[in-house]
Parts: sequence; structure tokens; C-alpha cells
Amino acid sequence: MSSAQGTVRRLIVYSLLFALVTIAAIGVAGLLERLLGVGTELVFGSTVDLARSLAFALIGGPLAAVLWWSVWRRLHDGAERASLGWGLYLTAMYTVALIVATSMLVGTAASLVDDAWRPGTFAAFVVWALVWVWHRWMWRHPVKHPVRLQTVPAVAGSVFGLVVGAGGAVNALGALFGAAIRGISQTTIAGSPWWQLPVDGLIWAVAGAAIWWWHWHREGAKRLDTGLASVTLVVVGVMAAGLLMLGGLGTSLWVGLRIAFDAGASSDEILRPLGAAIASALVGATVWTYHRRIAAGRSDGTRRASMLVMSGAGLVGAATGIGIIVNSVLAALVDPFASSDTRSLLLGGISALVVGGPVWWFSWRPTERAEPAEIAYPGRRIYLVAVFGLSAIVALITLLVVGFQLFAFGLASTSGASLIDQIRAPLGLLVATVLVFGYHFAVWRRDRSVIAAAGPAPEQRVGRVILVAGGETTEVEQAIRATGASVTLWRRADVAAGTETEHAAEPEPPIEVETAARPDPRAIVAALDGVAAKRVLVIAGPGDRVEVIRLAD
Repeated sequence: MSSAQGTVRRLIVYSLLFALVTIAAIGVAGLLERLLGVGTELVFGSTVDLARSLAFALIGGPLAAVLWWSVWRRLHDGAERASLGWGLYLTAMYTVALIVATSMLVGTAASLVDDAWRPGTFAAFVVWALVWVWHRWMWRHPVKHPVRLQTVPAVAGSVFGLVVGAGGAVNALGALFGAAIRGISQTTIAGSPWWQLPVDGLIWAVAGAAIWWWHWHREGAKRLDTGLASVTLVVVGVMAAGLLMLGGLGTSLWVGLRIAFDAGASSDEILRPLGAAIASALVGATVWTYHRRIAAGRSDGTRRASMLVMSGAGLVGAATGIGIIVNSVLAALVDPFASSDTRSLLLGGISALVVGGPVWWFSWRPTERAEPAEIAYPGRRIYLVAVFGLSAIVALITLLVVGFQLFAFGLASTSGASLIDQIRAPLGLLVATVLVFGYHFAVWRRDRSVIAAAGPAPEQRVGRVILVAGGETTEVEQAIRATGASVTLWRRADVAAGTETEHAAEPEPPIEVETAARPDPRAIVAALDGVAAKRVLVIAGPGDRVEVIRLAD
């Protein structure tokens, strides 16, 4: 009962603290805007805005301070620091403050480029930047830092910075390439100079790159090997960047094919998406190459997952291309004198197939026989089930649409369009999804037969190792990862590692400490041999002592 009461209490307290800090920040930002905007013309409703800012700042601020002080004093208790609520609150407020401060900073910089001063935007940046600094101090506090979700702010910050930086780089380069390809006069929008869009994109790119670098290198997100860090590395760094790269390549190829074979369209219409496509391909390829190289050096599961997500990205492109080609061919059968729209559709399908097909082929390698270890990899089975399961759902929906169009055409007394013209789009999608379903279902059945013929599945090995050790542990971590397990390192505090500490501590009476010795990788791997668990705790030291403890799921 006491545990449940503590959970409910933390949920209420931290939710209330989040709301009060947000209210106080809005109020202080409004007052600071008034101070910075002295001398400007007051607008209608400013009295109401002032009253709201005063109420938020003078009522919400003290309440937030009192509640925070009460929470901060409780964090001397280890149970409070280890609670999920403390970690969730810091992660949420840290991320929100970072996003708002970044947006306001970029807005201020963009307004200065436009030769305009917006005190409200700058005031919001100052206040939310202070909120971010405050919560980073609590996150990195040597004693009261959260025990759970301790690495999530670094991962969230790096992902946010990467997305913002990549998006800004695409916008900046796309505007530059568009101006170079189509001409400056054709890229001017609403009287703004041609360089306005590139500069705005550059501001976002610089801000995002700085945030990403800070969290990736300074906060240590690059060194994290937790489940969340691995998932974000694969999903954002590899898959999302790969999709951006493939989309840019496919669009660039489509523009090139239209220039060569679609003479009916104007050149300005054809070249319009080329600048953004080239920028997407370049930025996506840069981000994908960097993260793909990091994923290749991680655990075997992370490496295989990065290959599977690229296989899925290529499969989506190839299947989309097949569906569009079938659609355009049927359209040409209805109208032998194909219009420019039909040719553009056909060329788009060819581009998607040409770009996505090779990516899927080299990532999946359908002509090579999969090794038993690859077949037994759970991620492969999940991938196959997900692909043919989603394909079956899409095929069922498109089949219903085709059937509906057939019955509607047969029951209608008059129809202005031919039957093929009405069903060509869902029919093309149906053909593509049936092909995808059939192939991947056959592969799944073949893998099941191979696993059944091999006999009972081997005993589950270790999934994650939490290593508690001192001294140099690089070789130990590499040896554990070679077994297929991921590693999370916890440094021992009862050994003298001879390295500088992050926070200065008050002088204490001299005590005898053990000199940090380098753990023996062979001894630790031998201790893990035969252990089957999702997570284990490995304690290395003192001396040659190695203890392996299975952890509950």
C-alpha cells in the first residue's frame, strides 16, 4: 500500500511541478518582453496580457519554487532518486525547455536577419534557456541525479539536434540549388530576396548541429549502448536518413527521366523539385553513412537491425515503383496517346523501382542462403512477419476497393469513366502487395522448416550485461559485445582509477582504496558462458573476483 501511495504522490507532485514551472516560465517571459519592448507601441489587449504575465510569474513562480524545494529535499532518499517519476519529470522538462529555447533562438536570429526586433521571441529564449540550464544541472548533479532514465535526455537531445540540423541543411541547400538551377528570379517569393530561404535554413542547420554535437559528444550519447540508444541509432540515424537519401535520389532520377522523355511539360515545372531532391540525397547520405558506420561497430543485433531497416526502406521504394508502373501501364491502355501526366507517372514508378530495388537486393541478398545464425536471429523473424502481415492487410483493403469499384461499375446505368481507369490505382497497389506478401511468406515458411529441422532452439544467451568495474574496461566491453550481448558500464566508486572526476567532492578523511586493475576479458566471458538471461549483472573485482547475477525481467 505504501508503495502505491508513493507512486501516486510522485505522479501528482511531478505533474504539478511540470505545470507550475511551465506557467512561471511563460509569465516571466511575458514580463521580460515588456521590459525589452519599452518604447514600442502598445497593442490592443496588452493590459490583459500584462495581467496574465503578472499572475503567472508572481503566483506560479513562488508556488513552483516551494514545490521544487520540497522535492529537492526529498531526493536525499535513494528511493526518491530511483523513482520513475523523477526521471520522467527531468527528461520531459529538459526536452521541452530545449525545444522551446532552440525555436525561440532561431526565431530571434531570423528576425534579426530580416532587420526586425521581436522582444517576445528573445525573452522566451532567455527564460527557457535558463530553465534548460537549471534542469541540466539537476540531471548531472553528483548526488541527486535520477537513477532511472538517466541517459534519456542525452539521447532525446541528440535526436532533436540531428532532426533540426538535417532539416535545416536540406532547406538551405535545396534553396541554393534551386536558385542555381532555375534562376534567382524564379525562386524569389513574395518580394523576399533569393538568399532569405538559404539563410533561414542555415540558421536552423547551425543550431541543430550544435545541439546534436553537445549531446552526442559532450553528454556522451555516442558512447551509450542502452536499448533506447540502439533503437534511435537504427531508426533515426540509419532508417530515417536512408529514406531521406533514397527519396532524394528517386526524385532526382525522376526529374532526369522527365527531362529526357517528357517533352510535353515545361522545364520550370520539371526542374522545380530538383534542388530539394539533390539536397535531400546529399544530407541523407551524409547522416546515413556516419550512423551506419557506428551501427556496424556495435553489437551483432544492432548491425543486423540496421541492415533489416534498410532492406525495408528499399522494399517500400521497389513495391511503390511496381504499383505505380502497373497503374501507369493500365492508364496507357485506356488512352493509347499517353498524356504528359501518364508519362510522368510511369517515369516516377521506374525511378522508385530503380532506386529502391538495388537497396533491397544488396541489403537482403535474396540469392544467398541465409546462415543458421541469421535465420535464428529474432529480428529477422519479426521483420518477415511484419512485412508479410502489413502486406496482407494492405492487399485486403485494396482488394475490397477493387471489388467495390467492380460492383459500382456493373450496377451503374451510366458511367463517365472506363472500368480500368477506375481500378488501375488500387489494382497496381494490390499487385505490388501480393508480390511482397508471397515472397516474404515463402521465406518465413522456409526459415521455420530450417529451424524445425535443426532441432530444439539453443538456450537463450545473455541479452544485456550491466558491468560493474573499475580501471580500463574497453577490452572487456568489446569481448562481451563479441558474444552478441550489449553492455552498460557502471564505474566502481571503491577503487582508485586514476582519472579525473566530473564533479569536485569535499575533502574526506583518508581511507584505503583499492587500485583499479584492468579486468580480465577472458575471465568475464568465461563466467558468462552457459548463462541464459535477458539481463545479468557482472561485478568485476576486487582483484580477480568475477560475480554474475541474473536479473529479473
